[in-house]
Amino acid sequence: QAQLVESGGDSVQPGGSLRLSCAASGISFSFYALAWYRQAPGKERELVARVRANQRLDYSDSVQGRFTISRDNAKKEVYLQMNNLKPEDTAVYYCNAVLETRSIWGQGTQVTVTS
Repeated sequence: QAQLVESGGDSVQPGGSLRLSCAASGISFSFYALAWYRQAPGKERELVARVRANQRLDYSDSVQGRFTISRDNAKKEVYLQMNNLKPEDTAVYYCNAVLETRSIWGQGTQVTVTS
């Protein structure tokens, strides 16, 4: 059974850092494009960062230069290093794995940036 499990969400002060992790099981991990999305209260879910199977990276403009996505195919994990966090980064962060028409979502992890 395919599953994604996120961890690492927390409450931090502005300017702080967090590292989110997403562990996959039940999928041929290395073939999937992996992404982090986020959804703030009252807003639509938005793409934060993506790492494709060929290691190509994509970032939203709002996190470019502050966040770094990476993957470890041997561990079947994907990470999101978040630096210089801002209050507007507050959201539930979701891990997503896509291969052709198959899309798998994790349950989400809460990130709160507040002083």
